[in-house]
Amino acid sequence: MIAILADRFTSELINPWRFQAHPEVWLLVAAVLGAYIYAVHVIGPVVVKAGPVITIKQRNAFIAAILMLWLASDWPVHDIAEEYLYSVHMFQHMVLSYFMPPLVLLAIPKWLFESVFGHGRARRVISFLAKPVIAGVAFNLIVMITHIPDVVNRSVSNAPMHYGLHVALVLTALLVWMPICGPDQRLHLQSGGKMIYLFLMSVVPTVPAGWLTFAEGVVYKHYDIAVRVWGVSVTTDQQVAGAMMKIGGSFFLWAIIVFIFFKRFTPAFSGDRSYLTKRDIQTDSTLTFEEVQDTFGRVPPAPDPNFKS
Repeated sequence: MIAILADRFTSELINPWRFQAHPEVWLLVAAVLGAYIYAVHVIGPVVVKAGPVITIKQRNAFIAAILMLWLASDWPVHDIAEEYLYSVHMFQHMVLSYFMPPLVLLAIPKWLFESVFGHGRARRVISFLAKPVIAGVAFNLIVMITHIPDVVNRSVSNAPMHYGLHVALVLTALLVWMPICGPDQRLHLQSGGKMIYLFLMSVVPTVPAGWLTFAEGVVYKHYDIAVRVWGVSVTTDQQVAGAMMKIGGSFFLWAIIVFIFFKRFTPAFSGDRSYLTKRDIQTDSTLTFEEVQDTFGRVPPAPDPNFKS
């Protein structure tokens, strides 16, 4: 009987799909959800004197962002990523740094951003850190650090270090996306600047991605275990992680670049056949023949100096 119970206990321990509760994740998701609901229903009506507190687009963006946070941080993604497959670990990082941050920023109305950071020192610090060069360097530095083998092997077995790296990754990712879709329009780049910025952000991660894809042998010892989820070998796991980082991240950023390009330069997006900006269109008016005729009709004729009454 004891041997049977021991075998069952051992099989449960090595079962990759066993349920593992993460109350800290549930508390985090509940706190973020509660804070947003409180801001919208309590602070918003006081700050916003006219118009809706949030738009449907902002509400949908928040719902998508909170679902992604929950998906990437809870069972089973978190447990497979931390204990068995580095490729799932890479997917988790991509959700937290590529997909979720822009949705978070799109969900934040301007009044909420100003209510939190005001117009003083905190706002100036955010504006400084969100500059493209500073945000890009900080984010990619964190990405490089999180791919160092010793850091990965230590963080997956050290909860405070693991969550600390995730917090740093998410915060720097939010700064990276501020010039693209942040709530403060003054920090936004022009359309051409956004495209160049996103292209450069898609190039830098190819360095660790290429290293992972073509590395010989096991890079991360923590994932070199006998239990293989879906039968994926440790080498294939590394290659999938590298390809996911290089191809998946690049395609996502390039898709946004293409969208920005067509939105800015294609008539189908702008609804007109002109290359003028919206400001130019508003100030530009075409003079019609009827307007000219009406204007001349209202102007009295000039007196003839040779006419004698």
